[in-house]
Amino acid sequence: MVYLTGDTHGELDRFKHGRLRWLGKRDIVVVLGDFGFVWDGSKEEQKKLDWLRKRPYTLLFLDGAHENYDLLAQYSVEERCGGRGQALGDHVSRGSLLELEGMNLLVTGCTESPDKEEREAGYNWWPQEMPSDEEYAACEANLEANGWQVDYVLTHDAPSRFLDFTSLAVGESNRLHLFLDKILLKLTYEKWFFGCYHKDVALSTKSRCVFCDVIPMGERHAKR
Repeated sequence: MVYLTGDTHGELDRFKHGRLRWLGKRDIVVVLGDFGFVWDGSKEEQKKLDWLRKRPYTLLFLDGAHENYDLLAQYSVEERCGGRGQALGDHVSRGSLLELEGMNLLVTGCTESPDKEEREAGYNWWPQEMPSDEEYAACEANLEANGWQVDYVLTHDAPSRFLDFTSLAVGESNRLHLFLDKILLKLTYEKWFFGCYHKDVALSTKSRCVFCDVIPMGERHAKR
């Protein structure tokens, strides 16, 4: 079974307690951004990563704002579940199309820190938190090749169309929000899950913000 959860920010509590504690080797856990276990490269952080690597399930994560992108870039990129990722947790590259348990998923992380002007570049903020032109183009090319159709969309941030007129809206739309709006209008999908906003709330029957919840997904696909 595939399970989704939201920002973990380098804390192990989500993995040590509750539902994730009991998962087995046939399960997959996807963290929807702000994984946070690649931040300072300390011995304590390495102990946490080693503990996570010993879990019986497969752990995947999207990148968010709270990742050290210089450290993250040091890990080699490999083919993962039909997409591309890095062998540490595993980090799923932006704009990847994954196939998990018979489900097709568009997976793309990243977001813009709202307080980046108060942060120090290369210390607690990295410009790589936002996609490059090449990454935007690669995401569209992957979707074009798949006929603009997936079962689920997993992102860290959300389209501005989801955020408008909700309690999640935090300010003006940035380029990423507008790109996700563009994807939203062209894409056929069953449901869109995203993290980022530290709330557990269903915005509609097709969109849900995830934080502390652990959500099983794809039961009907698993039964095929």
